[in-house]
Amino acid sequence: MADKPIRADKATAVVELTESFRNAGATVLTEYRGLTVSQLTQLRRSLGTETTYTIAKNTLAKRAAADAGISGLDELFTGPTALTFVSGDVVEAAKGLRDFAKTNPKLVIKGGVFEGKAISAAEVTKLADLESREVLLAKLAGAMKGNLSKAASLFQAPMAKTARLAAALQDKREKESAEEA
Repeated sequence: MADKPIRADKATAVVELTESFRNAGATVLTEYRGLTVSQLTQLRRSLGTETTYTIAKNTLAKRAAADAGISGLDELFTGPTALTFVSGDVVEAAKGLRDFAKTNPKLVIKGGVFEGKAISAAEVTKLADLESREVLLAKLAGAMKGNLSKAASLFQAPMAKTARLAAALQDKREKESAEEA
């Protein structure tokens, strides 16, 4: 993109957007055409405190993305664009956007950036379909606990077998000494 001189207020906006792109764990681009101010406020509230929903001019957002080193988004900067900068749980933010879009079909998820790479709208939906970090950690802990229990049983089995074998040998010796007497 050719660097044309821009006004100071626009330059400030580009710097702020660039920092948001750099600091976010993920960014999701949406089209909000037709949503009311109250619906946008409801969306912002539903996304939580670790996610910001910002409406930006496409030319400024495109320049900020380029300044942040992000490529592959140029075709998404068409029509009214809002940027969802996610600092917290990406899965929860993706779920929030997906669920809001289900009840408000005028919100269109265009795509975004996750871990520095451009992703499609379908990939944002796949993120939303994942279980939350807490649920995945709980499942991992449960699986580890189950495997530890199995390991403990396996380690105890030879000792128990040895103890039963020793008891059987002792019984056999007692019977042999009783028969000799």
